[in-house]
Parts: sequence; C-alpha cells; structure tokens
Amino acid sequence: MIRCWRLDDSRQSLVLGSRNSHLAEVVYWGPRLPDGEDLETIYRAHEIDVTGGMLDANPALSVCPEATRTFPGQPGLILRDGSGKPLLPDFRFDAADRDGTALALTFRDTAHGLSYTAAFTINPVTHVIEARATLDCDSPVHLHWLAAPVFPGPQLADEMIDFSGRWCGEFQMNRIPWSPGMRYRENRTGRTGHEHFPGLLLPCRGATNAAGDVFAFHYGWSGGHRMIAEELPDGRRQIQFGHAARVENNARQRFETGILYAVYSDDGINGCAVAFQRHLRDEVVNFPFPGRPRPVHYNCWEAVYFDHNLPELKEIAGIAAELGAERFVLDDGWFGNRDDDTRALSDWEVDPRKYPDGLGPLIDHVHGLGMSFGLWFEPEMINPDSGIHRKHPEWAFGSEDQILGRQQKALNMALPEVRDFLFDRVGRILGEYEIDYVKWDHNRVLPVPDAAQTRGSYELIDRLRAAFPATEIESCASGGARIDFGILKRTHRVWLSDSNDAIERLRMQHNAAIFLPMAVTGSHVGPRVCHTSGRTIDIRFRAWVAAQRHMGFEMDPRELTADEARILKEVTRWWKDNRDWMVKADILRLDSPDPAVLAEQHLAQGGGRFVVFAGKQDTSRQIAPRPLCLTRLSRDAMYRVTLKNRDDAPALSRGDPLLKSASMTVSGGYLMRHGLTLPWGFPETMWVVEGELV
Repeated sequence: MIRCWRLDDSRQSLVLGSRNSHLAEVVYWGPRLPDGEDLETIYRAHEIDVTGGMLDANPALSVCPEATRTFPGQPGLILRDGSGKPLLPDFRFDAADRDGTALALTFRDTAHGLSYTAAFTINPVTHVIEARATLDCDSPVHLHWLAAPVFPGPQLADEMIDFSGRWCGEFQMNRIPWSPGMRYRENRTGRTGHEHFPGLLLPCRGATNAAGDVFAFHYGWSGGHRMIAEELPDGRRQIQFGHAARVENNARQRFETGILYAVYSDDGINGCAVAFQRHLRDEVVNFPFPGRPRPVHYNCWEAVYFDHNLPELKEIAGIAAELGAERFVLDDGWFGNRDDDTRALSDWEVDPRKYPDGLGPLIDHVHGLGMSFGLWFEPEMINPDSGIHRKHPEWAFGSEDQILGRQQKALNMALPEVRDFLFDRVGRILGEYEIDYVKWDHNRVLPVPDAAQTRGSYELIDRLRAAFPATEIESCASGGARIDFGILKRTHRVWLSDSNDAIERLRMQHNAAIFLPMAVTGSHVGPRVCHTSGRTIDIRFRAWVAAQRHMGFEMDPRELTADEARILKEVTRWWKDNRDWMVKADILRLDSPDPAVLAEQHLAQGGGRFVVFAGKQDTSRQIAPRPLCLTRLSRDAMYRVTLKNRDDAPALSRGDPLLKSASMTVSGGYLMRHGLTLPWGFPETMWVVEGELV
C-alpha cells in the first residue's frame, strides 16, 4: 500500500510518500507540480533500480532513516532505553493530520513504546518550509541523536556551501565538492557559535546569486547543532540537521528538534535569501512596535569601556544626538564593582560609586536629548569574583576546575532558582527605569554542551518579554556567536560581529544577508582606527557600510573632525530618509565580475526603487571598473539612476562616465544585461547608486 501527501505554494511542491506503512520519505521537492499530478506515480517513479552486489530492495531515505531498515548511511535517530541498552526502532504509520498548509505524519513503534512525528508547514507568502521532528516515549529513554525531518540533496549539485567563522570574522562561506561519503559538521560550544553557523546552500549546476536552482537550509536552535550532508553508495544524498549529539543529559519521555527552515529557489541564491529575510522579519521576529522606524543607535562601549563617568557620558550622549543618534546604549560596566571583565557578573545592581543617584540622571539626560535608552546585560554568566558566586557557587554550570572564559563561568540555566533570581534582578532594573532596549550578551562558550541550558535561557527571555513587552532585545554573543532563528523568535536585533572594521563588515554583512534582513542586523560606524584590526579607514566608507543595515555609531564621537562629523551626519540623514522602505526591501547579492567589489542591491517592495552599494575591498586587477549587472528589475521599464556620492570620486578618476556627472534614464533590461558603469575608485571606498522607476 502506498500513501502520499503534498504541500504546495506558488513556487514549489513537496511530496512525501510511504509504502507498507513505513516511515515516509520526500520523493519530490522542486518547482510546483500540476494540481492533477498522480502522486502514487511520482512515488513509484522515484524508486531506483537494484543491481548486483546490492540488497534486493533499496532502503528508503526516509524522514528519519532507520538502522533496522539496513540503511547504508547515518540514521536519523539514535537512542537507548532507561538501562542504557541500544534501541532500534521500527516505526509504522499511525496518523496523518492535514490542516491547510501544515502536515503532521505520526508513526508508532508499539514494541518499544515510541511515537515519531514529522511536521511540515509551508508558507505560501515567504516560500519557507518549516520542519520539525518530535519523539514521544512511553517511558524515559536516553537520546543520542534526533534529526529534524530529513530532506534529499539534489543530484545536480556539484558542491555545497556552508559557513564557518571566528571572533571578528563571522559568516565565512565554504564551498565543498560533493563526493561519496559525508560532510559532517558539529558545533559543541553550547551556543550557535562563530565557528559553525547552522546554514547550508545546495546550488545546482550553473547557479549564481541571481540565477539557477538552489536549495537552502537553516536550523533554528541556539545550543549548537549537527549537520550531515551525505552521499550514499547508491548515489542518493541526504541532509540532516539537529541539536548537537549527546546534549540531552537526562532520560526523558519527550524530545523535540528545533525548526529546520528549508527553501527552494529557481532564481539563484537570492531567491533563498529573499525567502529567509522575509520569513524572519515577517513571521519569526515579534517586534514590540512593528510600525516604528528602526532608530539610529549609539553604543558607548568603544568610547569608554569600563570607565564610566557621568559628566563624560552626558557629553558623549549630546554629541551622539547631534550626529543623529536616536537610541543611547550604556554598555558593560554600570553594575557591581565592574571595573574590568574579571568581576561582578551576576551582581545586577547599579554601582553607587559610578552612579550615586542611580541610572536616573543619565537616562533623564538621554531622554532630554530626544533619544531612548538601552542597557547591557549578560544574564547567563557569572564571575567567580562576584557576590552571587560567593553566596551560591552551586549555581555555576560545569566543574569547579573548568577553564574560564573572560574570567567567567556560565550560570546553570536549567535550574528554576537561577532563572527566578535573574528574572528578579534584571526585571527590577527594567521596572525601575525607563529602558526600551536590552543588549543581551553571551561572552563565553559553555564548559559542556547541554540542551537544557538553551531551553532555560529561552524560558527566561520569554518570561522577561512577557513582563516587559515594550522592551526590545538584541542578541549579542562576543559579536555573532548566537545568531539563529531560534533566538530571534525572542529577540529583535543581532550584533553581527564585534568587529567594526568596515572592510570585514562588508563581507560579513554580504554573506549574512542570505539569512538576515536589514531590520535585525546591527551595523555601527566604528572608530577611525579600528580597535579589533588596527586598520585606519575613512569615515565615508565606515558610514556607508553601516548604512547598509540597521545603522548606529560605536566610537568616541569627540575624536571626529569637523569634516568627519559633517559626512557622518549626511549619511545618517540619508539613512533616516530611506529606512522606511529599506527596512522592507529585499537584499540581493549581485554577481560582481570584479572579485575586488562586493555589491548588493536593496530592492523595495513592489520594485519601484532600489539602492546599490558597490564596496571595493581590494585593488582590482584591471584598470577600469567592470560593468555591474543588476537583478530583478522589470526588463521593459525605465529607471532613473543617480550616483548618490559622485563627489567622492578621487582625483585619479579622470574620465567622464555619465553617472559621474548626471543621472541617466535607462531600461531594466539594460541594467540587468549590460549593467552600471561606475567611476574608478580606491580600495576601501563605496559607490552608492539610487534607482527609481519612472
């Protein structure tokens, strides 16, 4: 007996099938099939042949491949019973629950008292599929590994693209050829991590940023993940994502994966990027005030570090407001006896030495300047040199002799008493003062990975959000070490990297835009001499790189010359004038013919306007700039195109390309096939091109 199910949107179809009540498998995922397509025929046509040296039938590449089915690759489930004996489930169909765009398939192993459910939801607007697996057990069992519902990998993909990184160097793309065997990546740091962002792209042969078939995945969980991309001996390919293995340290009766976000695109990587950007912004993040413009940030960290002085902070706030800042964020150093990063974490009480009258005078001053106020916390961490650690050493997570990170330990977030304490201390500050923004940091990896730690952190954030629904939260973890859709269900902004180096930021933002929209991606204008790279970068380039995302400043504004202050004001004003449409725009990666140029196009909803940022990160091999082709414009429509910052052309730019002296009106077809001819420029500069439908 064959059972089949399908989910569709206007772009794609997902077809699952099951024979003889065994676990279902994805038998088709790609461009939308006709409504009358016979699904049983699709299932039978999906079966591959058998030849010598093989089994008499091919084990199904199911949504949870079973070791009991002689499956030749990695199984989707590994567990032991309460006594530690391995369990080898053999599931049979139990029920199918269909509700519009959602499908849940449940399978039962009666002998072992196990129920497995694979749930799928397809979003008809964003085109993102959400998939999640759940295991329910009649008695407690020990879980080693549970994959989210398994998808097949495309046969026409020659390579896979995944993501690595480091502190101040997040979102580096790796291109790995497919070959027999397995690409196995696992993050065991206990947080999402700089090192292994949980994303995967599978471009089919010939795909680019703007064209071709691409399949993409993101695992929305903040506690570390495992990814398997495996090519079986018979040529089939499977994609598995789940929590990092062996992170459930106690026997339980219910286990649930994070959500696996999957999308198919027929117009290149950009099709996946637009789907993820829109889905995160419109379906995942819950903004306290969705209609309120995203405010320009000022963060004082790289201006004062731990040296908090009220008159100085008031002076800095005044200059920041004059430059255009709309939110002032007081970073680390305001609490306990926090004079450096070795003490006082978890002592969440205002330091009377630095703030004898509390935070009120500074907040009142900030509000008087027309800015809102934000405050830094790192709730999940504790210093051994702190009052709370001396009182409750048992609250620290991990062994007594563990290696410290930044002179700190993690708190055991699985303990209800720890969460209650943090809710009381953090909530007391948020209740006493008018704070509309929290920068929530997480500056060390965990001593051991533990899924209960992540669930506890989620519970605390959820509880604080319920108590203070008007307060916006930024997820920071030594920069970008906790960025994923799981934490963004609870927060509203991410700090992409601790690096304010505009050269490094240009690439990181470009790659992160495959998953993150402008609305949630913080980007700040850093100091003239970058504190993490030592590089000296012109204010124009720093400002325009920050203007590509949710803009802010993070430097001592007193260092600015009059000319630098003027330029920063101008770019900030431009950003404010354009943010209302840019916050909903699609960020499209352009296929630059010059490796020295990283370029992207922000296209407004409806396509009526766009802005192109063409950042030159290095010296070009050729003399003159190569034309830069745009994307997703109407071929026969006419667009007025203007080089916004033509006055930035250096003296060595001696020619007269049209954009250097005037606007031009050309067709979308011309812009997509021939492209923009830009003036010559130095490395570490940015051309900004505005376009409008006429």
